[in-house]
Amino acid sequence: MSSMSSTLSDQETFISVDVETAGPNPSRYSLLAIGACCVFDPEQNFYIELKPVNQDFRPEALESCGLSLEKLAAEGVDPLEAMQRFETWLQDVIPVGQRPIFTGFNAPFDWMFVNDYFHRFLGHNPFGHAAIDIKSFYMGLAKVPWAETSMQFVGKRYLNQPALVHHALRDALDQGEIFRKMLLEAAGQMDDPVS
Repeated sequence: MSSMSSTLSDQETFISVDVETAGPNPSRYSLLAIGACCVFDPEQNFYIELKPVNQDFRPEALESCGLSLEKLAAEGVDPLEAMQRFETWLQDVIPVGQRPIFTGFNAPFDWMFVNDYFHRFLGHNPFGHAAIDIKSFYMGLAKVPWAETSMQFVGKRYLNQPALVHHALRDALDQGEIFRKMLLEAAGQMDDPVS
């Protein structure tokens, strides 16, 4: 675990979260996969694929993630059980007295689906009502316009790659690495962010 983690609040644990979905909003489209990891302990990670709640989809959404509604209908985990497993994993990895902080690259999108599913199936969201957006953090850190906060720019700087792969766990791990490096840079503990 990085020494940086000890300089942050001892009441918070950053959790990098990424989702794959059948479309752009949870009122119409299904959450298909969730990936998550502890930002400062990425070996603590979580991945699950969910049964779709309906058959609505946008072709480009399924093309980007490579998931099949038919296969998930047969093999995916029921959404109630999936959200229970996610909450249990969070309880297992969050130290006593701390709370999870949802962290994502374009966090409003991912949080929107996770929040909806937690409330719809469990009646509460263990992350609460807020999230940290890595793109916004980068905008302030690097002092760049919003147009330069895409993975094309951020990925090159912190991962030496210009894109995510659209697999929820792999992307959560990459996003966690990006955010960890940003925090180190913000604290003056990193000269060259690219490994």
